[in-house]
Amino acid sequence: MEDRLHMDNGLVPQKIMSVRLQNSTLKEVKDQASNKQAQILEPKPEPSLEIKPEQDSMEHVGRDDPKALGEEPKQRRGSASGSEPAGDSDRGGGPIEHYHLHLSSCHECLELENSTIESVKFASAENIPDLPYDYSSSLESVADETSPEREGRRVNLTGKAPNILLYVGFNSQEALGRFHEVRSVLADCVDIDSYVLYHLLEDSALRDPWMDNCLLLVIATRESIPEDLYQKFMAYLSQGGKVLGLSSSFTFGGFQVTSKGALRNTVQNLVFSKADHSEVKLSVLSSGCRYQEGPVRLSPGGLQGHLENDDKDRMIVHVPFGTHGGEAVLCQVHLELPPSSDIVQTPEDFNLLKSSNFRRYEVLREILTTLGLSCDMKQVPALTPLYLLSAAEEIRDPLMRWLGKHVDSKGEIKSSQLSLRFVSSYVSEVEITPSCIPVVTNMEAFSSENFNLEIYRQNLQTKQLGKVILFAEVTPTTMHLLDGLMFQTPQEMGLIAIAARQTQGKGRGGNAWLSPVGCALSTLLISIPLRSHLGQRIPFVQHLMSVAVVEAVRSIPKYQDINLRVKWPNDIYYSDLMKIGGVLVNSTLMGETFHILIGCGFNVTNSNPTICINDLITEYNKQHKAELKPLRADYLIARVVTVLEKLIEEFQDKGPNSVLPLYYQYWVHSGQQVHLGSADGPKVSIVGLDDSGFLQVHQEGGEVVTVHPDGNSFDMLRNLILPKRR
Repeated sequence: MEDRLHMDNGLVPQKIMSVRLQNSTLKEVKDQASNKQAQILEPKPEPSLEIKPEQDSMEHVGRDDPKALGEEPKQRRGSASGSEPAGDSDRGGGPIEHYHLHLSSCHECLELENSTIESVKFASAENIPDLPYDYSSSLESVADETSPEREGRRVNLTGKAPNILLYVGFNSQEALGRFHEVRSVLADCVDIDSYVLYHLLEDSALRDPWMDNCLLLVIATRESIPEDLYQKFMAYLSQGGKVLGLSSSFTFGGFQVTSKGALRNTVQNLVFSKADHSEVKLSVLSSGCRYQEGPVRLSPGGLQGHLENDDKDRMIVHVPFGTHGGEAVLCQVHLELPPSSDIVQTPEDFNLLKSSNFRRYEVLREILTTLGLSCDMKQVPALTPLYLLSAAEEIRDPLMRWLGKHVDSKGEIKSSQLSLRFVSSYVSEVEITPSCIPVVTNMEAFSSENFNLEIYRQNLQTKQLGKVILFAEVTPTTMHLLDGLMFQTPQEMGLIAIAARQTQGKGRGGNAWLSPVGCALSTLLISIPLRSHLGQRIPFVQHLMSVAVVEAVRSIPKYQDINLRVKWPNDIYYSDLMKIGGVLVNSTLMGETFHILIGCGFNVTNSNPTICINDLITEYNKQHKAELKPLRADYLIARVVTVLEKLIEEFQDKGPNSVLPLYYQYWVHSGQQVHLGSADGPKVSIVGLDDSGFLQVHQEGGEVVTVHPDGNSFDMLRNLILPKRR
């Protein structure tokens, strides 16, 4: 074709592939052109073109054989799947598969002004990044009319594609690990349905036209950057590009990276100045380098960060560049690394970094927002139907017979909070609202990545509790799901509501409870006779549940030293440092029976933005050179219910003294001294729980005083017992 084939950005074609077109295709394109419309024909990707690494699936601890209980589902990664081309029936030869890569227009050949004909970028090169099409050049006239989506990703047709490119150095296993670390932390800051994060390899960075479709270039490698690649990055900046440097050697604008060995991989105090001049102080992991100004100085931007030491070492600089709005934020603290990183050496450092983890994300979001990205909270996920499941086969038939007698003519059971509509199957046209939720009764239709019924069954060793499950992927709150059932269902059915995610999680005193995927979220129904040991001491219920969570983990062989604790009155803690979960109890007395809903949520796999049980396991393995497996939420919920039933049985048989030794073994308050009311209030020593489950404190020279949980809260950080604010 000599020089008559034109490609974007001056690219030279290296290989031309022929594709077969059916007779009607050209006519369709011409018809579209005459109507001044353009249609994207998106072919199916060749499966063998690009193999993107999948995250390693974790083995999870089970009852006997950890592997037998299954692994976490692998998150699928790869190129977007295209739509099927039209007219399969006319082909004869079957569907044609070819590569979906960057498209160019060949106006000279077909003289179709407003349409696009697919050409194919050479496919012989290796490791071509899966960059989305550049819609901006050829589809401006229909930008408002066409909104293609690829796997749910939103593409801005009038501007750049929403690409964040991550350069992590030479292609190696170490670099791949860095890529996953950086990608993970960025995905927690931005909406991955709005932005697409790609691995930018060195060859692609030098060869491919990535600059026009890149919203942000992230450079996260300590390796020196080759000169030709450095010039590419500077050219991107000169065009108005945005760069985030994470513990990288990349710098410009008069700043130099200098080494300071005493800082390397140490935890330091950072003072970060935001764009509005407010400050955030946090503990960070230093890279061992700092920024110093050279002879040529530029006016810095609004973001700055320095260590709280004598030298006030500059660790974050904001550098504008060029006349087109280019700018970079360069960091020499490891904002990209989690506290559980292998280079964090001591438990003390881990604790400091975990306590600052929320502020680490605050700093990252401030930087990303300054560089033009949106870090708005992700949209609330859509509610999903409930599934009615049973942990024991023998209970299934009695359950369905009971339902048949108690649903109304519409198949519903109503409560003051919501209506549950029982159906054999669910169709997507049925609307799900917080006040009306369908419940699918056909267990054969159930499948979930977040709840494995078989794992739950194997580890639930109870006589009654937790036998009948209402499970939802997304629900407002599990506390409301059992309202309409709690006074009617037979005790032997043992209802429990479990969710992978809540949108309106409840905490004590009207507080909200953040409930992302990775939390173990459940509400359990129990019935307690009024005239029983526990019925006369209902405040103990929350203590029993808190102990059950801790014991469920620490009673697993070899997990006894995972430092989970109980904090009065209803919290689960990591040591005495950070909250990892909580318990909420609602009780109703009808006749001679307490009907009690026990809501419980604790972090199992969700490391961010605070801490989870698997973080503690990872840290324990590192410190003790152990190989404990990470745990699953479904596995732990079953164990917690099992332990709780045993604790209730012991309490009912022998009273409080049968469980208090275990409670005191795990609580955080032994020998603790606190102030009552305020920092200037009387100083008291914590004694223990009284016979009703209330906290007892002793003032020197005074008497023992009982503190009721409903009117007070325990401020661990300031060692205060404070009246609850209403």
